[in-house]
Parts: sequence; structure tokens; C-alpha cells
Amino acid sequence: MYTITYNGKELEVMTEGSLFSPKEADKGTLAMLKHVSFEAENKVLDLGCGTGIVSLIAAASGVDPKNIVLTDVDPLAVSTAEKNMKRNGFEGAVFVVGDALTNVPGSGFDLILSNPPYHTDFKVAKTFIEKGFNRLSIGGKMFMVTKRKDWYKNKLISIFGGVKIYEEDGYFIFESQKRSDKYASGGKKSRR
Repeated sequence: MYTITYNGKELEVMTEGSLFSPKEADKGTLAMLKHVSFEAENKVLDLGCGTGIVSLIAAASGVDPKNIVLTDVDPLAVSTAEKNMKRNGFEGAVFVVGDALTNVPGSGFDLILSNPPYHTDFKVAKTFIEKGFNRLSIGGKMFMVTKRKDWYKNKLISIFGGVKIYEEDGYFIFESQKRSDKYASGGKKSRR
């Protein structure tokens, strides 16, 4: 277990040795979160939630936990994230075990935040970006953090039509906003 402090609130994070960043909050995730502005009414998807740090910060920022969906392919990650939300007094979030967005209920998300597994091929990230776009509301934003730049930049531009990139501590933070229901390149219609 470790703690992180956000908005003056100390958050306790339980973890397991087999989960991503088991000893401390991942620096890339924390760098990404510096660029996100949460609003109380936001509907948030924590995509590849791990221990749930993104959702803990969203809830500590005033987002109603009932508007937060956490998903991960690893059942241990999802159960750990659920314990962390409850341990910190955030009740009502939706927890989903599934590959990418497969089992995620609903759409109309204002924010989708992800630290995708970028040490593998780009198949997972491709799915996160394409399927994530389809689940965002118009005006909704996707944030991602990786250590790789070019592929993510090109993919986000091809789907969203643009991307803002921030560089911090060796990480690239990507911010893209959905402005239409069609992919920017090729005009593909959004499919859920």
C-alpha cells in the first residue's frame, strides 16, 4: 500500500505485486492527470484502470463516483480498484472486467483516460483509440500517456482530426477532442 495526496486529500492505494506500478503511483499517470480538468458532472471512463488511481483522482476532484466507469482486462486489477475506491470513501462507481471497451456499458463519456500498455504492439492502443472515440460525447476528450510519440500522434490525428501533445518527465501526454461522429480520415461512421 502507498498513499498519494491530491487536492489536499490523502488517498490510500492498495496494490498487488503483479499489477502495474505496484510500489508507487505511476509517474506517467500522474503527469497525465496534471493536464485533465475534472468537473463534477463529468462522465469518466478509466480505460485500463489498474489499481484505480485515475478514478481516485477524479472522485477526489469532485466527480460523482456514480459517473465513473473503471475497466481492465485483469480481474485482479478491477477488484483492487474497487477496494481502493471503497477504502477512500467513493461509492457507486461501475467496475467492469473486459478486453478494452467490450463490456463497458453506455456511451456519452466526457473524459476517457488511459495509460495503455505501450510496451506491446499497437493493437491494444488502436482499439482503445477507435472504440474510445465511439464512446465519447461530442466535445468529450480522450487523454493518453505513453513513452512513444509518433504512432500515437498519427493515430489520434487520423481518428480525431487533431491532438495536443504535452511532454513531461520523458512521457508524452495526448489530448484529443471529439468534434463529430465520424473519424477524421476516411469519414468512417462511428460504430459502438
